[in-house]
Amino acid sequence: MEQTADKDFLEFLVKSLVDHPDDVKVDRKVDEMGVLLSLRVHPMDMGQVVGRQGATAKAIRSLLRIVGVKNNARVNLKIEEPEGSTRGPRFRDGEAGPRPPMGENPPMNDRAGDEF
Repeated sequence: MEQTADKDFLEFLVKSLVDHPDDVKVDRKVDEMGVLLSLRVHPMDMGQVVGRQGATAKAIRSLLRIVGVKNNARVNLKIEEPEGSTRGPRFRDGEAGPRPPMGENPPMNDRAGDEF
């Protein structure tokens, strides 16, 4: 079996999805944990690779696991965020997000100040 079947498959798949296929770069590293594929794409193509709520990225990872099973390897995918990204910080469930400045808190309900 070819050693870079997973890398070639990922390149083919992602280049078929994006608008800038020449900017698709895949790095392959092997260690004791398995194979790590690092994917870089044009900043305008990130949405197409990730998909809504990560659905496309999840599907790509599932397909890579299948390729890995066929080649007796554990394959993981890391999608690298492009330089100059304007995405804000992400928060996990249960973590507090950024707070508004003092004095700018929104009312707790639509009838703020009404007595019941």
